[in-house]
Amino acid sequence: MGTTIALLMVTIVFINNRLWSSVAESDFNSARQYMQTVGLQIDDVAWTMGRKETVRYASSYGSVSISQTEAINYTIYVKTQGSSTYQYFANYASHILLFNIPTSKYSLANGYYEQIYPQTSNTITFSGTSAPVARVFAREILTPPMADGSFARIVVTPAARVLSSSMNSSSSKVYYLKLYLPVLEAGSAHGSAQSVTMTGASIVTRTLSKITSINVTVTFPLTTRAQGFDSSFFRFSSLSQVINVPVGYDNAILELYGGKVETVLGVQS
Repeated sequence: MGTTIALLMVTIVFINNRLWSSVAESDFNSARQYMQTVGLQIDDVAWTMGRKETVRYASSYGSVSISQTEAINYTIYVKTQGSSTYQYFANYASHILLFNIPTSKYSLANGYYEQIYPQTSNTITFSGTSAPVARVFAREILTPPMADGSFARIVVTPAARVLSSSMNSSSSKVYYLKLYLPVLEAGSAHGSAQSVTMTGASIVTRTLSKITSINVTVTFPLTTRAQGFDSSFFRFSSLSQVINVPVGYDNAILELYGGKVETVLGVQS
């Protein structure tokens, strides 16, 4: 009888651990789709001031956080006609969003990385009218430990979208480059609901003509690098990307749109 009870207790513990492990795995898989949805919603609100979207989730172990400070810098340099060197044009610093599940509940592997959305990418910027303005990836780093703890994470970070077009007339040929970059800002209110609310706060537009090339670079602030959010965390294939204006145009104009998105956790719309 004692042996039977002991075996039964071991079986119950095993089944219970397996059950909750499956719950955590389900949380993580749901977070993949959820954070992709958040990335798509950024595009919906970033270019319209006052537009608000709330994306809700349900999780037993995981929760969404926003980086304590700006975690990623996008800096744009330009070359213009008659110049052989790049000159500073603009800089945007953004927070990032993270869905965190403690590795004590669910773990992938130390150093795990997976590009979720878009599925493939080897450049800093994305091109085309349907291109995303956010990058979503999975990450787990245990050694050295991240400053905020050990988590299996799904990360959303802003990305730049590039559109190009041309206008030809009998007297001139003009090339247009449009660069769209959302900037996530941490809102002041935080509630208990499992949701993320994003609001289009403002749009900053800058224009420059006679350009011949632009260089988009990515850097990481010292404060967030100290927390572990450095180039090895984000895993960009390159930290800079050059976009050249095709030859044969009389003028090339760069239009840069920076859309600030106020991001609040746990507040319903």
